Amino acid sequence: MRKSRFSEEQIIGILKEHQAGMGAKELCRKHGISDGTFYKWRSKYGGMEVSEAKRLKALEVENAKLKKMLA
Repeated sequence: MRKSRFSEEQIIGILKEHQAGMGAKELCRKHGISDGTFYKWRSKYGGMEVSEAKRLKALEVENAKLKKMLA
């Protein structure tokens, strides 16, 4: 799994900027991300707090390890 350039805290911060009224295109230019990346993050992390996002990431890593063990 590829390591993201942005941490969960940064991603949620970017999404909170959008919720505060900044446009998606402007956010993408400001942070150097594609529109697709922004909308993928919004669908995955939208409405989450940082602690929830960290828990989700930990579960995804654990799930990947378990799948690898079974393969």
